[in-house]
Amino acid sequence: MVDIAALLAAYDGRMRMPSGAVPAGVTYEFDGPVLRIAGPHIGRIRAPRDVGVGGAALDRLIARQRDYFAARGQGVEWKVRGHDLPAELPERLVAAGFTAGGPASVLIGVAAEVSANSTDAPVLPAGVVLRRAAGAEDLRRIAGQQTEVWGFDCSWVAEHLGAHVAADPGQISIWVAEAGDRLACTAWSVYSPGTEFVGLLGGTTLPEWRGRGLYRAMIAVRAREAVTRGFGLLHVDASPASAPILRRHGFHDITTSTHYEWAPPE
Repeated sequence: MVDIAALLAAYDGRMRMPSGAVPAGVTYEFDGPVLRIAGPHIGRIRAPRDVGVGGAALDRLIARQRDYFAARGQGVEWKVRGHDLPAELPERLVAAGFTAGGPASVLIGVAAEVSANSTDAPVLPAGVVLRRAAGAEDLRRIAGQQTEVWGFDCSWVAEHLGAHVAADPGQISIWVAEAGDRLACTAWSVYSPGTEFVGLLGGTTLPEWRGRGLYRAMIAVRAREAVTRGFGLLHVDASPASAPILRRHGFHDITTSTHYEWAPPE
């Protein structure tokens, strides 16, 4: 029997702040309880479960983050979990001009169990090769595939992934499912040094390849790799489309997450 409360406590204790090597061009700076992550793309705010202030003090904390990135000419994203405190945080963000994205399910799986549950992962379709990404050209192709699927410019993904590889190649593992000259599915794992956690990201699949087992194959290969490397827990912020697949592989819901974004005026 999985102890959901223990998984949530582990998540809150170890996954709120980034760990490991800092990519080139990225800076971390604390403002009280929150961490500002500034880089070449959008700014990000990470916070403990309880930021410890409310009312006018919370408004000032939010405004400082917004104004810091406004001065850089950048937008900023504040990630809020469903059990975060104070409960007024979402409404205070909206009042400060942030817009809520769609909620995601925060899921955790025990790597060994997910790997065992993935033994019946489907055989790849004919002509599809699952392999590690290799080199800058693959990263550019991944960014292009992301842009094609999501319908907005994701060219920054190539630089983002490349910076993580350059900072510590052992901290990130990037996979592609390739069909001829097309990347049918792309995904990566981010390892958090000093913790048991591996974050599973990406999993983006071209529309014509959905429902053919590629996403499940990506879950399986990354779970096996995590076990081999001695990491015990897999973490995903899952979309409504991905969450049911992950649950069938042994992942458990622990909370939700919502990205609140602010963009500078055009």
